[in-house]
Amino acid sequence: MLDNYGTPTIELVRGEGMYLFDSNGERYLDFLGGIATSLLGHAHPEIVSAVTKQISTLSHISNLYANPTALQLAEKLTEMTVGGRVFFCNSGAEANEAAIKISRLTGKSRIIATDGAFHGRTMGALSLTGQPNKRTPFEPLVPGVTHVPFGDLVAMEEALALGDVAMVIVEAVQGEAGVILPPPGYLLALRELTTRYGALLACDEVQGGMGRTGKWFSYQHEGITPDIVTVAKGLGGGLPLGATIAVTPAAQLFTPGSHGTTFGGNPTSCAAALATIAVIESTELLESNARLGGVLKDGLSAIEGVRALRGIGLWIGIDVEDAPAVVRELQSLGVLVNAAGPHTIRLAPPYIVTESQISEFISFLGQAIRKVAS
Repeated sequence: MLDNYGTPTIELVRGEGMYLFDSNGERYLDFLGGIATSLLGHAHPEIVSAVTKQISTLSHISNLYANPTALQLAEKLTEMTVGGRVFFCNSGAEANEAAIKISRLTGKSRIIATDGAFHGRTMGALSLTGQPNKRTPFEPLVPGVTHVPFGDLVAMEEALALGDVAMVIVEAVQGEAGVILPPPGYLLALRELTTRYGALLACDEVQGGMGRTGKWFSYQHEGITPDIVTVAKGLGGGLPLGATIAVTPAAQLFTPGSHGTTFGGNPTSCAAALATIAVIESTELLESNARLGGVLKDGLSAIEGVRALRGIGLWIGIDVEDAPAVVRELQSLGVLVNAAGPHTIRLAPPYIVTESQISEFISFLGQAIRKVAS
């Protein structure tokens, strides 16, 4: 394999619920969930059953034909976002690429994104990403993208006032930047500004959507309706699946032939998504996520060496002195998390996590921080 990921230190071969197992038989408590993807943990019986049934019936047909599983999922997503139409793809980057193309069909060309944002690594999505260390090696990127500070409404209005803005795209909570929440009222003000200046508002819910924050999508905490919502990661419950949901008049901008992808709406991935949504609804995991997030933050706040905590629901950033070292120590103790930066550990556990497992994690994190500090 190419060296873009470096050399992994463990090889995972099996998963069961909240746990993963490596090729040596060692067990790991998973508090990363495939980077906010395995919402119901590993080998969940409802997902296994849905995927097995679908793949034994119809696994792939391309986008030249309709299939009932994709149509059912599209209908469900439009219900979850209050109307709209859906384009299915395979990843968050692809979902954001589709958003760029929709915005250009307005006849305008400029896009405003925010510093610190992460929207993907394909060339268009990378152009939106507000992290210079990821962007610079691949310049020149797609022109016409302006970055303004996240949470700064004055800078946002100044950029909008320059005119010709097709779209403003934001993460309602910035995940890769370290789970950064905006000031209260930020999204509500963005909705007002974009409406006033005639620009689309796109919310990137790739990492924060599908219930992680206690609502289906994190923008819903401020009660707004974006023009475009992009989602992936947890949508497929562990299988590759992304979607661009266009709401309001933006839903009419794509016409036949304007965009496509071979695997978009794959029946097997859509079956996994429907099963994931059904379990979240039937077991009231949205409410559980909100409650368990509070339990987790309360426990983390008592650990000596935790400099700061940010987060909402089961999505938390923890600031420590040396995040990569703490991550390595946790792995040696049988716990998986990741470092979102030199000082920030990111948690995105599966929604099936229990209070007992939260307590276990808190104990291990305290041990790891003390070991690194010693």
